Amino acid sequence: MTGSQGGPSQALDVITIGRASVDLYGQQIGSKLEDVTSFAKSVGGCPANIAIGTARLGLRSALLTRVGNEQFGRFLREQLGREGVNLDGLKTDPTRLTALAILSVESDKSFPLLFYRENCADMALEEDDVDEAFLATARAVVVTGTHFARPNTEAAQRKAMRLMRASGGKVVLDIDYRPNLWGLAGHAEGDNRYIASEAVSARMKTVLPDCDLIIGTEEEVLIASGESELLPALKTIRTLSSATIVLKRGPMGCIVYDGAISDDLEAGIIGKGFPIEVYNVLGAGDAFMSGFLRGWLGGESLQTAATWANACGAFAVSRLLCSPESPTFEELQYFLRHGSPHRALRKDEAINHIHWATTRRRDIPSLMALACDHRSQLEEVAQKTGADPARIRDFKVLAVKAAARVANGRPGFGMLLDETHGREAMFEFARHPFCWLGRPVELPGSRPLRFEASQDIGSLLPEWPVDHCIKALCFYHPDDASELKHAQQDKLRALFEAARKVGRELLVEIIASKNGPMCDDTIARAMQELYALGIKPDWWKLEPQASAAAWAAIEGVIISNDPWCRGVLLLGLDAAAEELKAGFAATASSPIVKGFAVGRTIFMTAAEGWLSGNLTDEAAIADMARRFEALANLWLATRGRKAA
Repeated sequence: MTGSQGGPSQALDVITIGRASVDLYGQQIGSKLEDVTSFAKSVGGCPANIAIGTARLGLRSALLTRVGNEQFGRFLREQLGREGVNLDGLKTDPTRLTALAILSVESDKSFPLLFYRENCADMALEEDDVDEAFLATARAVVVTGTHFARPNTEAAQRKAMRLMRASGGKVVLDIDYRPNLWGLAGHAEGDNRYIASEAVSARMKTVLPDCDLIIGTEEEVLIASGESELLPALKTIRTLSSATIVLKRGPMGCIVYDGAISDDLEAGIIGKGFPIEVYNVLGAGDAFMSGFLRGWLGGESLQTAATWANACGAFAVSRLLCSPESPTFEELQYFLRHGSPHRALRKDEAINHIHWATTRRRDIPSLMALACDHRSQLEEVAQKTGADPARIRDFKVLAVKAAARVANGRPGFGMLLDETHGREAMFEFARHPFCWLGRPVELPGSRPLRFEASQDIGSLLPEWPVDHCIKALCFYHPDDASELKHAQQDKLRALFEAARKVGRELLVEIIASKNGPMCDDTIARAMQELYALGIKPDWWKLEPQASAAAWAAIEGVIISNDPWCRGVLLLGLDAAAEELKAGFAATASSPIVKGFAVGRTIFMTAAEGWLSGNLTDEAAIADMARRFEALANLWLATRGRKAA
């Protein structure tokens, strides 16, 4: 990418330097921090948020800071990596803990905030952490006001600025003024945004001359200039720096000054704001900076950069968290094209779906899953063989070991496991590098659909690991009686809403063949009815279809309703291997079919033998592994591929 300032393409667009913390957001809105009982965890800290925000918008970003050598430090490293942020500048501090920020939304104007950053990892950043070769790979560096508060972090940022200017790159300053991080306010005043300080202003004035872009709120412009009024503050900054100045004005948008500052405050490039409901202002500036950088470094006009910045800030203000709420480029462009009927953007289902689908934790282009979430079928085998039903849980552990033997660390393998008999199997699953786990919630055989553990499904899902996918099997036929269909639809809609509320992916399995005739459009009609209700599963699990026309109809419905759907998995229904081979081959020209989730074809022989005492553990594992590997090879052969 070549930016608006010219220059050759480089490995990175931007490096951000400074704060990187774990944010813990109170989930009880309208509550004092003292009364909050549960928290949502996310990446925080202005530079870390900007690194993620710019990566989501398509820039090649990196973060230069330190994290602790502990679980929270590893969380930051893993999440930044998932977001596509370059980690070459992320140092692990062997002795210090990762910083924390704990906050709540007390009202639309009060956001209590506690910083835990005494002797923390990111505040230990020093000059030696700033590598000249690394800085040379980027077109711009973002420094933040907070890290000029300590001698060691100030030295690191000034070195980065010198190196960036020497290599012809751009220096960006986010004034990012937090009085209590300068020692000007008490611990309980983390949300205080302005305290005048001659010492802080004097320090910041020495930074301004070396910047190409300066961004701040009205209060931040005052502290950077040492003035008490806004217009004199802007003029003072201009006497010290030729940088482009961006004045953030909250719901009023922003003003960009790219030349002399006149006596008319409005005599700049006006970036209009968006009329939205303020839900949480924390992180809005980081999203704003991300949007502006995407335009500024991407060669867009300052007017466009300002519009993108304001839109990104609007997203952040209207949602709870910081970095998780930053929009992706697809989401941003959709909003700019279509707007929203909601002042509270978090209530816009269309935008929320794009956000969800474009920020999934990982890409899964192909999935071969051993389905061992069967309950009633294995209970019948236990009864038939005279085995203690409690042994089913041990058998499922063997199934996981069989699947892991086949996967052997390769991508694209997963499983379906249940809570009823598969709790220990899930623990075994977590010991292996699978890419996906689905968990059923349906009461086996129920029609209309019922949930197994509780009809209040939303209360159970928060206990699940974030990367476990909800699976619901529904015996649904588009020609069912109206009352039955409505009951099924209501259940699936409630499940979809619960899944989105708690941030878990959803797989909907539709079996129609047991309850009516099958035509080329049967499954497509069923799916269209569910899409019409706003139900947009991440995955579909479907029966093999009898014709190419049926698959074409299914693909058409998915593409027209949800182009971000992960795709379709084929189910087995205890079919023989030859039948599955034919079913696989029939989907070879249908790219929406991404894999399979097959169970009894793979495990039933081993289950009968092991539960009856005729197979050892190893023999059962070997039998299931052989069948699963053969099926995986069949699938890959239809795609002209081999497992990586």
